[in-house]
Amino acid sequence: MDELFDELNKISLTKADLSLAKMTTLQIGGKAAYTVYPETDVALDMIIRLLKEKNVPYKVIGKGSDLLCSDHDFKGAVIKLDRYFNDVIINDDVITAQAGESIIALAIDAAKHGLSGLEFAAGIPATVGGTVYMNAGAYRSCMADIIKEVFVYRDGKLEWMPAEKCEFSYRTSIFQKHQDWIILAVRLQMQPKDTEEIQALIENRRMRRMASQPLNQPSCGSVFRNPEGMNAWELIEGIGYRGHRHGGAEVSSKHCNFIVNADHATAAEYIALVEEIQQKVKEKYGVELKTEMEKFNW
Repeated sequence: MDELFDELNKISLTKADLSLAKMTTLQIGGKAAYTVYPETDVALDMIIRLLKEKNVPYKVIGKGSDLLCSDHDFKGAVIKLDRYFNDVIINDDVITAQAGESIIALAIDAAKHGLSGLEFAAGIPATVGGTVYMNAGAYRSCMADIIKEVFVYRDGKLEWMPAEKCEFSYRTSIFQKHQDWIILAVRLQMQPKDTEEIQALIENRRMRRMASQPLNQPSCGSVFRNPEGMNAWELIEGIGYRGHRHGGAEVSSKHCNFIVNADHATAAEYIALVEEIQQKVKEKYGVELKTEMEKFNW
């Protein structure tokens, strides 16, 4: 192994040449030169400082549920938070959760404590940090509705940022503008509610997701943001692309805004289908579809 690997491995568990396809729900991507699993804020700080000193690019991810990685190998380090950054503290109606915690597990835990606010997120296969970064949402609710503040590592410092400074809007946040800011935790303002009522709503929405989304196939969730006053899936349906295929990438016949990895799709095939849909929708409706997933290592 090389010198950098040895230095990283002294700080935290480090692995070489892991497939990005195995780190993302879409199951597409080349290899990452280094994958690091920090256990503490201090370890994370040491890792970031070392990588900057060596001029090595890095990317912090959780479950990779909204990532479209290129087919190329990443000559840098992937920092994974979902292994160790998963502490949860519940204090009355306020939940503090680390970024690596599963948002599904957190929603279920909140329900057990009679705390409402995360029911919409109980089917999103992402980490807490990822849902904050994207301001993830469903069923006309989103993370911004319940976030009080976000614990952030930026410019070598740790600090709490109030929600009003996070520039949350539809599927966006200030963190998308500042890739070097790392979300480490979030504080959520929940609402007390009957546990059985919360659990019933979660179960109802789980059944709706199973009936309407291709949960049995690799995907990155909704590919396109809904244009104002429109549903992206209806526009894709309108151009006749339900079930349309390009190589191993396929528009789901269950939900048109899901493009699934149907058969060992490459990133090139996937993005070609995305761009084809954008072009056809623009030609027919004059609407520019914007992607919701994040492209990485292109």
